[in-house]
Amino acid sequence: MHCPFCQHDDTRVIDSRVSEDGTTIRRRRECPSCTERFNTFETAELKLPGIIKSDGRREAFDEKKLRTSFDRPLQKRPVSAEQVDQAVRNVMHALRLSGERELPSMRVGEFVMNELKSLDHVAYVRFASVYRSFEDVQEFREEIEKLERDLPGLDKAQLSLLEANVTKGKGKP
Repeated sequence: MHCPFCQHDDTRVIDSRVSEDGTTIRRRRECPSCTERFNTFETAELKLPGIIKSDGRREAFDEKKLRTSFDRPLQKRPVSAEQVDQAVRNVMHALRLSGERELPSMRVGEFVMNELKSLDHVAYVRFASVYRSFEDVQEFREEIEKLERDLPGLDKAQLSLLEANVTKGKGKP
């Protein structure tokens, strides 16, 4: 590896450490010419499938776009950065396991929805409203009812998504 400071064509590894999740190796290096030290990070480069957009365009997988699809619905929700990182890794793992060279973007969206469903139900409904292009409040209500039906014990895990009893003068749910 070339030294980023003096461009010497060889550096030596002083220390190597594996990251907590086991996906990255950090190497501490030193240049024998200028004695500067720096870090490099090594990760496995795995080819992810290409994405076929709904209009037929094809594009390379972009991890930043995947992360954005989690960050937006999870905005101001009580979910840690570590949980989001794990969800992104889970989706990427599912994409690799698919064995496909190309996948429709809708399939990626389904993977994201599955992860959001287990992370945060409000974020799940937020994502679903955009992903499925909800047209009115009734579609929101149907998705929430489906979520409550599919996940027994949901009422104990998080606050109710729809009020069970509406008090007088407060309007309809």
